[in-house]
Amino acid sequence: MEEAVADCVAALRAVADRDWEGRSAGRLEWTCRETAVHIAEDLIAYAGRLAGRHTDRYAPFEIALDPGTDNEGALQAIATTGALLAAVVRTTPRAVRAYHPYPFRHANREGFAAMGVAEVLLHTHDISEGLGVAYEPPAELASFALTRIFPHVRPGPTPWQTLLWATGRGELPGREPVTGWRWSNNPVLETERLTLEGVTPAAATDLAVGGDGGFEWVASGPFEGTREGAGITWKQYEEGVFRPEWTMYVLVRREDDRALGAMGFHGAPDDTGRVEIGYDLAEDARGQGYATEALRALTAWALEQDGVRKVAAVVERGNVPSQKVVARAGFTQVAEDDAHLTYELRELPG
Repeated sequence: MEEAVADCVAALRAVADRDWEGRSAGRLEWTCRETAVHIAEDLIAYAGRLAGRHTDRYAPFEIALDPGTDNEGALQAIATTGALLAAVVRTTPRAVRAYHPYPFRHANREGFAAMGVAEVLLHTHDISEGLGVAYEPPAELASFALTRIFPHVRPGPTPWQTLLWATGRGELPGREPVTGWRWSNNPVLETERLTLEGVTPAAATDLAVGGDGGFEWVASGPFEGTREGAGITWKQYEEGVFRPEWTMYVLVRREDDRALGAMGFHGAPDDTGRVEIGYDLAEDARGQGYATEALRALTAWALEQDGVRKVAAVVERGNVPSQKVVARAGFTQVAEDDAHLTYELRELPG
C-alpha cells in the first residue's frame, strides 16, 4: 500500500503545477482534481470500514478538502489516507472481514489492501492520461491487485497491461475490449467450528511452491493434497478458467485461526450440472469431524446454486476414513473401478 501511494504521489507531484480542474481524467467523467480527491476518499473509506469492523454497510462518514486546497494539498491528502489504510491493514487480525458490496459482501485485510492499490494505480493512470503524461507503476503492484481481486482474469503479456485491459482502460491482443467490470474478493462460508476461505491465485501459488498461503497452519499442515490442489488452482488461473466460488477453500478453525486442510471443487459445474469435490486434512486435524462438517456445508452451498444437480466425490478404494466422511455427509456410492469409488449427492438429506 505504501509503495503504491508513494508511486502515485511522485508521479502526480511532477504535474502538480498544471490545471487539474479543467482537464478530464482519461476516460472518466471526473476532472483530474475530482479523481485525486476520489483516491483519498476511497483510501479513508476502506480504512474506516476495516478499522470499525463494519460488516453490513459503508462507514458513515466522508472527507472533503478544505476550500482553497491546491493540488499539492490533494496529494498530501492521498499520502495521509494511504498511510492510514496501510496502518489499519498491518494491525487488523487476519480473520477479520469488513463490508464490501460485491460480490460476496465482505473483504479481509488483504482484499482491502488490494482494492486500495488498484484504486491508486488506476486513478493515477487516469489523471496522468488526462494531463497527457505517461504513467506505469512497478509490475509487482499491478500483479498484487490482479492475483487477489481479479482472479477471473487470465494473465496477459504484463501485469500492468492486463490490469488496464481488465478495467476497460486498454487493449490486449486476442481479447475483446472490456466494457463492464468488477473485481472479486474471495468467498467465505462458515460452519459451526470452521471458516471455509476461498483461496486467491496469490495464496494458491504460494501453497503450491511450499509456502503457507497466508494462513497459520496446525503443526502437520499443509498436507500434500492441499499443495497439489493449490497447483491445480493456479493452473486454472493461468488458463483463465478460475472461478472464485468454484475453487479450493482452506478450512480454518475459528477458535484459534489455524488452518486444518483444504476442500474444494475441481472446476465449475459441467453441462450436466455435475460438480466434483475433493478434500484433504492435516494429520493433526483428523478424526474430529472437521471434514464431514465442511463437506456438508460446501455441498449444501453447491446444491443451492443455479444449474447444479449433483455433487460427486471420487475416493480411493483403500481410503476407508474418506469413504466414511462422504457417507456421513449423505453421499451414495454410484460407481466403482479397480482403484476408486465414486459417490454422489443429488439432494440434501432431509
